Amino acid sequence: MKLGNLFRTGMLCPLLISLFLGIAPSTSAQAQEQAEDQPELRIATSYKLMTLDPHYANLNENTSLLSHIYERLVYQDEKLELKPGLATSWRSLSDTRFEFKLRENVRFHDGSEFTADDVVYTIERIRDVLKPPSGGFRSYVSGIKAISAPDPMTVVIETNAPVPNLPLFFSSIFVMNRPSEGYQTTEDLNTGRSSIGTGPYQFESWSSGERLRLARNDRYWGEKPAWPTISFRVVENPAARVAALNTGEVDVADAIPARDVASLKERGPRIANIGAARINFVQFDVSRDTLPGVTDKSGEPIANPFKDPLVRRALAMATDRGVLVDKILAGYGTAAAQVFPNGLPGTSAKLTTASPNYDEARSMLARAGFPDGFNLVLAGPAGRYPGDAESLQAIAQSWARIGVNAQPSAAPFSVFNSKRAAGEYAVWYGGTSGEAVDVILHALVASPDPERGTGALNFGKYQNAAFDAMLAKAEGIKEGPERNQALAEATELAMADQPIIPLYHFHHIVGFGPRIGSYVMHPRGWTTAMQTLPAGE
Repeated sequence: MKLGNLFRTGMLCPLLISLFLGIAPSTSAQAQEQAEDQPELRIATSYKLMTLDPHYANLNENTSLLSHIYERLVYQDEKLELKPGLATSWRSLSDTRFEFKLRENVRFHDGSEFTADDVVYTIERIRDVLKPPSGGFRSYVSGIKAISAPDPMTVVIETNAPVPNLPLFFSSIFVMNRPSEGYQTTEDLNTGRSSIGTGPYQFESWSSGERLRLARNDRYWGEKPAWPTISFRVVENPAARVAALNTGEVDVADAIPARDVASLKERGPRIANIGAARINFVQFDVSRDTLPGVTDKSGEPIANPFKDPLVRRALAMATDRGVLVDKILAGYGTAAAQVFPNGLPGTSAKLTTASPNYDEARSMLARAGFPDGFNLVLAGPAGRYPGDAESLQAIAQSWARIGVNAQPSAAPFSVFNSKRAAGEYAVWYGGTSGEAVDVILHALVASPDPERGTGALNFGKYQNAAFDAMLAKAEGIKEGPERNQALAEATELAMADQPIIPLYHFHHIVGFGPRIGSYVMHPRGWTTAMQTLPAGE
């Protein structure tokens, strides 16, 4: 049988998943025996799990930690290529119909059998029942017109319009089991009583914002993971994560600051890193007439300056990305001009970064009516992204050179996220990741539209009808060069208007101690036990 046929039938899926998770088939049993001697894997993570509901919010902390419990129909490997998961194959039946064949002999943690009915339930729950406050999964399923199960192992999905990348969307959606009646609520899931998936680990306990404990699922359909139990300890402070790794309190620590890499290596822990499929940026509120914290130099409130593209472009031109990448990230990052690093599918070769031009930036501000600049509060999270608080300081120093006095205001992500949602910020630093360029553009730049599911992360309420039309057209093109070119052109249009300032694509850096043999990095930045192989004898 040809290799391509093995991929489509799913016969290679357990092997592929084992390789991705860092467990070679010839050594997985040995690794499992080694882990049994010290059964609990201890991980210090920056990810503060918000909820046990796998569909509530599309945030990396939920995606990363809940991937132990739940699985997807399709998953992205370390090269962001689609591979079989709970679906062994998929095909397009027409421009608006897809068929997914499901994996047989898969069971949920409660022993019930996985079938097409669970996939139907999952999609209906996201599309028709849940109304998350922000960043949810509705954008992935809002275009689905109908879903049916011709037999227990087949799902047919009909969309309102062509959605060529529908399988990609399903690489982000966790499949839940259908209850005997109704739909599970977020409140019920947060008790842990119904946190039942098909994943390699099953729920044991959760203390919100503190710890998550999981136990190995011994009836898992794929390669059994090496570690019998896992304890995730939430440590939002980067220095505290580094200290915990240095003292041996934990075996793995994620989101290691680049500045600590050298000292960690000297003390014994090893480092793994990879370029991130994500973007960190500055985002503006462009919708309100006046904004909190934005004043003239005498402290008097002024009209929203960010409604003017000249102001946004001036601030972008005055942002020194070189300082951010070279000094704050210590080289573990790439300066950004668009949502994904140059060269990836859908990016534009025309969008490149340049050194700051303070004279031209000041001239732009003057033409916009702000020759003396203005004051603002620049908000952002502290400890969520590598160098986030330091980045706020560096950006403020750059902007001060054109007369814009920015007061940095960093807060724990949970606080920052709540205040941003409540409209307490005028301009802020943020970050997001996605499966592909169009997914990020769809959520971050497209006009907010609940019906289309766009703009879930467009907290600044930016709207550009021409960009929306170009993005919609690109999303209707089959994967390939034509689609990539259309996405690049849509990105060029949006970035000329500067709704955000792309800052950098940082590297994910993970540290691990002597009990760990190797750690397999993923560009989406997930932190999982499945990526962690025990050390040999």
